[in-house]
Amino acid sequence: MLWPRFASRADLEAVEAVPLEKRGLPASSYAALERAANVWADREAVTVLPSVNDVDNAQTRTFSTLLADVRRVANLLTASGVGRVSSVGLMSPNNAELITALLAAQAAGIAVPVNPSLAPEHLTHLLRRGAVRYLIAAGPEIDPQLWDKAGAVAVEIGAKAVWALRPTGATGKPPKLGPLAGVTVEYLSHAISGVSGDTLDAEPPDTNDLAAFFHTGGTTGVPKLAAHLHANEIADAWMMALNDAVPDDAVFFAALPLFHVNALIVTVLAPMLRGQHVVWAGPLGYREPHVYERLWGIVERYDVAVLSGVPTTYAALSRVRVDADISSLRFGLVGASPLPTAVRDAFQDRTGVPLCEGYGLTEATCATTRNFVSDPRPGWVGQRLPYQKVKAIEIDADTGEWKDLPPNTLGTLAISGPTVFPGYVVGNADGRPVLDPLGKVVDGWLDSGDLARVDEYGYVQLRGRAKDVIIRGGHNIDPATIEDALLTHPAVTGAAAVGRPHPVSGEVPVAYVTIEKALSATEDDMIAWAAARVPEPAAIPKNVTQVDELPVTAVGKPTKVPLRQNETCVAVREALSTFGIQNVAVSSSLADGNIHVVLSARGQEVVDWDAVECALEPFTFSWEVQR
Repeated sequence: MLWPRFASRADLEAVEAVPLEKRGLPASSYAALERAANVWADREAVTVLPSVNDVDNAQTRTFSTLLADVRRVANLLTASGVGRVSSVGLMSPNNAELITALLAAQAAGIAVPVNPSLAPEHLTHLLRRGAVRYLIAAGPEIDPQLWDKAGAVAVEIGAKAVWALRPTGATGKPPKLGPLAGVTVEYLSHAISGVSGDTLDAEPPDTNDLAAFFHTGGTTGVPKLAAHLHANEIADAWMMALNDAVPDDAVFFAALPLFHVNALIVTVLAPMLRGQHVVWAGPLGYREPHVYERLWGIVERYDVAVLSGVPTTYAALSRVRVDADISSLRFGLVGASPLPTAVRDAFQDRTGVPLCEGYGLTEATCATTRNFVSDPRPGWVGQRLPYQKVKAIEIDADTGEWKDLPPNTLGTLAISGPTVFPGYVVGNADGRPVLDPLGKVVDGWLDSGDLARVDEYGYVQLRGRAKDVIIRGGHNIDPATIEDALLTHPAVTGAAAVGRPHPVSGEVPVAYVTIEKALSATEDDMIAWAAARVPEPAAIPKNVTQVDELPVTAVGKPTKVPLRQNETCVAVREALSTFGIQNVAVSSSLADGNIHVVLSARGQEVVDWDAVECALEPFTFSWEVQR
């Protein structure tokens, strides 16, 4: 009953013939771990590498050992005052203790994992919004600057306790931790040294209890805290684990950060439901130097069957010589953004290993669609997962009303089912989080904000964010067509196309690219290359700018917001220059997800603001003068 056949699109109807509540899913992430420890007590659960250069000192734990560790930390949290609706912040790069702490925080209360590289003011905002009073953070051995940041943030949010994590496999006496006024400060490993891991002291979480607050990617510019129920997480993890292409003894390789839902759902909970072993990279994940050149050796050493990564992961691996036996590798999972055809082809040509693309978003827990390894559909992000529904809609710009669109019609993707989140955290009242979907959910359907086509079988073809479409003279240009064209160039490792505001055409396409370090290409080369490969002349980029890296959000998802902001400023400067206006400083900000331009006079110079108004009159973005 728990594991029906799900090997092709034809199996979907049979799977859904049995109601989800009859499937016997665990009630929570804690119940899933407890089940795994009962069924596969001595089976390897997690192996964590200190770094890809230190495989010999990896730390491996069985499911029973992991359960005992999670109970110890959860019991410490409970004894410290954490209750079912208390929030526990987690602020650290990946390491062995963080995996334990994340699961323990969900067992005792609500986990709030955050990107430790965010600015202190952003971390403070997120943790305050989540009403965090307990913080588990990277200790000084992992990163002394992060530890200092954690201390400053802890004081700002009025934390009651901060527990420091040690590096994976750390031995010897750690450095002394300095005091924080009014805050208990201790190493987590020391704090749990006398705590029993035999049972869970608190009442285990129920299926409808809150499990976590994950901050969103901020693809509209402002990250929010999205709430997840245990029911959301377990349902989505089970859907991802429902995969006939992966045997129960398969080994996964994970390197995405644990503040990202993909890491928790796809590489912690889904394998846990099947009793599968996960090998984790070091704290820097895919950003660690030498990770790609060492990865094939790790695959051989651990008989890795499944990789989990993002398109840039596979773009980098497609350039690495295969110098080990990778015959155990069955496929690579791809998420976070659409997989360019050029990247798919290059990786598969290099390795002979297929890529399995999926799609999801934090507000739908993690995953909504997935392709089948045996029946891939390049250009499509997969079929809807069981018990989730998808459709394309048209949203009336004036009334906000939704209209369902026929199959294969481009529209905004809407999602319903057991993975749709209960809302964003908007406050705290009477000691409980206040949740509000902020208009994203209508009659149980989630507005994803993504443009897509949905066919009659529930397959989804993603065409980017609704705001990323380039509208030139009333003609919609799919930025993916420009990006795909540029990515076929041998020197290009990444591409992003956006619209630059134009006084006549509305927008014109421009692009940004990253280049292989050992290679070079001029802007004229790039434009000519794209011109020969885009489907229409209107899609030829007017400019192609080389950058060191393309922007990503706080959770590592590609975002075009900074690029669109930059191009809006470029358009303003060009328009002002046409009117002979040179003495104006131009900047931009985001207002409700929309770009807002701010102008000011340089120094003490006099500006003809009437002329400025004439210059900017054709544009639709908002702007103001700061005097």
